[in-house]
Amino acid sequence: MVRSKFQRFESNRNAISLFSGAMGLDIGLGQAGLNVVLGQDFDPVCVKTMQANHHKVIGGDIRGLEAEDLLAMTEMTVGEPFLVCGGPPCQPFSTAGKRLGILDPRGSLFMDFIRMIDYIRPRFFVMENVKGIMSSPLKHLPTGEQNQSDSEQRLGTVLSVILSEFNKLEYRTVYGILDAVNYGVPQFRERFVLIGSRDNEEIFLPFPTHFQMHQDLHYRWKTVGDAIRDLENAVGECGKLTPERKKYLQMIPEGGNWRDLPKDIIPVAMGGAYKSGGGKAGFYRRLSYSQPAPTITTSPTQKATMLCHPKQDRPLSVKEYARIQQFPDDWIFAGTTAAKYKQIGNAVPIGLARAIGEAVMATANNSSTIKTKRFRGTSIHNRIKTAMELGGNDGTYQYQL
Repeated sequence: MVRSKFQRFESNRNAISLFSGAMGLDIGLGQAGLNVVLGQDFDPVCVKTMQANHHKVIGGDIRGLEAEDLLAMTEMTVGEPFLVCGGPPCQPFSTAGKRLGILDPRGSLFMDFIRMIDYIRPRFFVMENVKGIMSSPLKHLPTGEQNQSDSEQRLGTVLSVILSEFNKLEYRTVYGILDAVNYGVPQFRERFVLIGSRDNEEIFLPFPTHFQMHQDLHYRWKTVGDAIRDLENAVGECGKLTPERKKYLQMIPEGGNWRDLPKDIIPVAMGGAYKSGGGKAGFYRRLSYSQPAPTITTSPTQKATMLCHPKQDRPLSVKEYARIQQFPDDWIFAGTTAAKYKQIGNAVPIGLARAIGEAVMATANNSSTIKTKRFRGTSIHNRIKTAMELGGNDGTYQYQL
């Protein structure tokens, strides 16, 4: 590990957040011991949310922001920030102009995140995104082509280009898919996480803390009931279902969905979606108190993405939504009811963010490993160690021993 000219910032734990949204990632990192000194977002409503919760924020399109201005707002210099974090929106890559695609900073917000890392030179960075980034192909159109067709050319994957760019910046990286339910979040939610180290420190993805089966209740998966049961008689701000959707929801048992409707009603209730492909699990979905929630979406009232209360004939309320994402009860969300659902649905669950922050902090504090002359035992200990280590760059954690 080489610190060179940045060694004087060894004790710093200040972080800069990009694409901050409602600050789910930031709250979790704060619980892990980091100090998020500046947030940024393009959405004016998200900016108002950050301001309402007394956080310093810079609004506007990141493509029009200069890294040196962000540093000036934090009163830090190049190399001083402990961490830069963010989740660039996964938008289509531009093939306009010089047809450089992702290699053109104007073509992808991923490249603007990388541009900020290149200038700021934080000790660590954390980038989170949809899991599809692991396999999403990168394409461009050959010269003369106006529309995508069979003649489009593959340039590898989006991830391969991103990793290549960070490699050019000489950041050591580790990445994979993490499921929030394994970190104490009452929700199944898989996210891609990439952690980088400027100084070649031994970074790692956070190891799971919660399990489907465990002898200690505190280490089992958290459920919807754990998160929201006490709010049953305190609904508060809540979206509305149309009378038709509410009528069909009343026929759905706890933990059920459209498949639980009477057979003769299903075609009418589903409409055009009845003959479409896919599992359609989100249609008329009622949650169960005894299970983790499915992935929280940006709206619980839409026909295909319903997230309805286990017992009552309504969607989850705004506060229940926030509880499942583990926001503090006193966290203020700006905007309309729909805007609040969207902010919460787009956020990183607090428990997952905290685990990521704790992993980075353990690396920085050199406290992640118990030093021993030998790894005690043979088959039992080595099988556990191997199973946990399988959670590296292959993208998944495996538990079968």
